[in-house]
Amino acid sequence: MRITINGEAHDLDASSVDTVSALLTALSLPAERVAIEHNGAIVRRPERAQTLVHDGDVFEIVTLVGGG
Repeated sequence: MRITINGEAHDLDASSVDTVSALLTALSLPAERVAIEHNGAIVRRPERAQTLVHDGDVFEIVTLVGGG
């Protein structure tokens, strides 16, 4: 399956990356510290395990950084 993340194409195994939660795991991203847009819509944390990833999907993933 081919998806776009932050403007870059990525080829992923569709059998192991079926949800947004699985995508974050595959990318080794900390689920509690990212904001995700999926095909133009924000995906809230409670929705990540139910939001399916399909061939051609477009994601914007932003890592949140604390500071002062």
